[in-house]
Amino acid sequence: MFGKAKKQAKKTKPPAPAHGARENQIPNEGQTETRPAQIRQSMQRSWLSQLEGQFLISGQGVVMKVYIENFKRMNDLFGFEHCNELLITIMEYLERKTGYAVFRNVGVEFVIIMRNAAIKEAKELAGQIIERFHQSWNVEDKKYFCTVQLALCAYPGFPKTANELLKCLDLAVLQGTEQGSNQVVVYDSQLHQQYLRRQAIAKHLSTAIAENQVEISYRPIYNQRRNTFTRAELFMRIFIPETGMIGSEEYLPIAEDTGQTRMVEYYALNQAAATIARLMHEGKKFESIAVPVSPALLQHGDFIEEVSQIIEDYEIPPKKLALEIDEFTASTAYCDISVLLQNLSWLGIELILNNFGSGSTGLSWVFELPVDTLKFNQGFVWQLENNTKSRPVNEGLVHIARRMKKKLIVSGVDTQRQKDLLDHLGCDMQEGSYYTPVMPEKELMTLLGN
Repeated sequence: MFGKAKKQAKKTKPPAPAHGARENQIPNEGQTETRPAQIRQSMQRSWLSQLEGQFLISGQGVVMKVYIENFKRMNDLFGFEHCNELLITIMEYLERKTGYAVFRNVGVEFVIIMRNAAIKEAKELAGQIIERFHQSWNVEDKKYFCTVQLALCAYPGFPKTANELLKCLDLAVLQGTEQGSNQVVVYDSQLHQQYLRRQAIAKHLSTAIAENQVEISYRPIYNQRRNTFTRAELFMRIFIPETGMIGSEEYLPIAEDTGQTRMVEYYALNQAAATIARLMHEGKKFESIAVPVSPALLQHGDFIEEVSQIIEDYEIPPKKLALEIDEFTASTAYCDISVLLQNLSWLGIELILNNFGSGSTGLSWVFELPVDTLKFNQGFVWQLENNTKSRPVNEGLVHIARRMKKKLIVSGVDTQRQKDLLDHLGCDMQEGSYYTPVMPEKELMTLLGN
């Protein structure tokens, strides 16, 4: 019963040539999104080879990365052809403004190699570009508003190769995204320490999993109607040498970037399944044990097969294993999420939609998904407690969910006042530090169902 699981286009005109001759320009860069992958890769190799050449000849300068944030939404609203013209317009503007060739990297990213430029000069220029993005872009009698992230990295400097520099720019863009839209972030010593930390995590992640250098704990969920803890959510931390224990908010994005998602997430699923099997063996009465699932895992074609195998190996009864899927994942799914969730439901999986009410999806579409349970995050609790204007909206969400016969879980309950507000709304299942901290499986065994 407790055995391990067996497996862990349309054509569009090219952009106009940049104004003025420049030695590093490539004509017709960044055409349509539907070009074959090998052509796009060839385009990327072209500017990367130029950047590598700069390293080889001991050149110096600054590389600027421009990332358009809200392009997907505009593409959905206005269509591919119009938005591709918008990208061409932006590219032409960047070439005129900077005086350098602008290379289309992938998707909605542009890269500019500013030879012999200094960071101070590049930062001033980036600020001017940000100001331009505060205004609309007029393309074929339509106005578009874009938000953007700009990253700057000097060479020579922290990165030793062109590929390293590209990773540094990615990290700077991520840093800007966390600060808000329309940011300029310079890759500096502080970001470099983050980069080295990410590299160490990526290097040791697989070894840590293989050697079980992992801490598994659970957050129990209290059921007000039954006056007891009836379910729990798995939390996993991983030990990385010279770094210490790290949580999923840090290791999961790195696992996704380095192709280690399957190893990490199936390890967690097997741990949860083993806990369920032990709870069943001891005759504990509980609803389910939940495991958060990343979007990267959902896109694997054998996901259903792997989950089915885990259920069979650990002899898990229906609805005892729950999978948490983020609402944002559902709204940006690259696969038919409804079909995937339906297949999981047929396997006897409880489906939990996390971060419900975040605004990522329309309510009518959410309620068409075959999910059993809706989960509010801590932001919902904060709004309910501190924002009286939003309270009717939050109360409406709870009312609608109950009318649709969906179970509700609220996380982040830390105070008596928060508990009282949720009790008044009829939110029966609550989790947070008000009730109990996360705990190891041994303590969960004595708490759950008692």
